Formats: sequence, C-alpha cells, structure tokens
Amino acid sequence: MKLPYFHVDAFAERPFTGNQAAVMPLERWLDDATLLAIAEENNFAETAFVVRDASGEADWELRWFTPTEEVRLCGHATLASGHALLMRDGGDKVTFRTRRAGLLAVTRGAAGYELALPLIPTEPDAWAQAVDLLRAKPQDVWLSPDRYGIYLFENEEQVRALDPDLRGLAALGNDQFICTAPGLETDVVSRVFVPGGGVDEDSFTGSAHAALTYFWTERLGRNSFTAFQASKRGGHAVCRRDGDRAILSGSCITVVEGSFVLP
Repeated sequence: MKLPYFHVDAFAERPFTGNQAAVMPLERWLDDATLLAIAEENNFAETAFVVRDASGEADWELRWFTPTEEVRLCGHATLASGHALLMRDGGDKVTFRTRRAGLLAVTRGAAGYELALPLIPTEPDAWAQAVDLLRAKPQDVWLSPDRYGIYLFENEEQVRALDPDLRGLAALGNDQFICTAPGLETDVVSRVFVPGGGVDEDSFTGSAHAALTYFWTERLGRNSFTAFQASKRGGHAVCRRDGDRAILSGSCITVVEGSFVLP
C-alpha cells in the first residue's frame, strides 16, 4: 500500500528551519498501532494524519502522533497539514475536526498562512521542582491545568543560555516547559522543552504559542506581537489574540513529496 506523504518545514522562512512535520492524507483510519509505527518511522516531533470528515463539521479529521504517543494538540503539524492540502487541492481555507482540541482552521494570509488555535490561559503559580531542573531562576512562573508552563526570564540571553536537566524534567510528566523573555529582534523569544513527551527541545511549538499569546498580550497590553523560537533550527510567527483564539501567522515549505510504502 502506498500512502501520500508530505515533509513540510512549518513556521519556516527558508528550508531547513522551523519545525518538521510529516503530513499523510489517508482514505480511512488505520489502526492506532500502525499510525504510531509510521510516526516512529518518520521520527519527526509530529506526524499528522488526515481523513475526510464524514460528519460534515469540517473538511478533514486530524490526529497527531509523536514517535511515542498521540498528542492532544499540535500547532506546527496543523499548519503543515493546511499548507499541504491547500497546495494540493487549492482554495483559501481548510478546517479540521480533532478529538481533543475542537475545530481548527488554516487560511491563506498575506504572509503565508494563519492558524487558529484555542487560546491557552495560564495563571501565576509556582513549581519549585521544575525551576530547579531548569537550572536558572525565572522571574515568574505561570501554569495551566493542561500542563503548559510559562517561565519568564529577564532577557533573551538567559533563555538562549538555558541548559536544563532534561531527564529530570521528563520525570515530571508530559508537560511543556515554555521559557520566554522579551526578544532582541522580535517582541518575544522562547525555547520549549517537552522531554516527557519524547521531544527534548522542540524546534517550533504552535501550541506553546497559543499559551504565549495569552501570556504576552496580557503583559504587553496589546493584542499582537512578533515571536521567535530560539531552537537550533529556529522558527518565526506573528501571534494575535482574537477572542478565545490564538491566531498564529507563519510560512511553510514543502521539502519532500512522495509516497510512504506500507507493507
């Protein structure tokens, strides 16, 4: 069996930057063990699988898998899915029905695409064990019940210099440790560690920016800002708050298009 396959760099201004995702449109859902095996073979942070939505609520059903598990929300692979389908099928908008994140949409924008994600609120809190494992003391800690944690540092240099205890963070569970500060060339800079989910440091994390959109619009007193995720590959976005949605604008580049051969 041959399955359509797209390898996309999402939130990327040029090839080999942003976050890699595999996008695989299917005629029907394969069993979960096979989906996970395919994701493990791809070995990206996420592989996105889409099937035409028979319910009529959206254009496609969408699920995301890391090499080790299915995840509840993945922004960059959703943007990559929208890019791959709009490039293949045409149109200006594509909608997705997901199992745990509701309805999502990707639309063509002035600078690439706009991805609408649920805004993720956080509240001031404390987590001394996580702070110790980051090996650097943030100014503030904001947490959400959905295991997104924002750790605010004074400046970009501190964020870039972080060298956390990844094994220790992984033992705390499948949390996102989102370390952020005011940026030098963008309004906001961040690094995101998810070792409990099988990704020590993510290249660009759309879901983390849904939390950062809430956090930074509250802090800056305005509804939009520019953002850079300072990973090895790096990734750019413009983040805008629109009601209960975080609108992330970014570009995508297809670097491989072909078939995945499934025995």
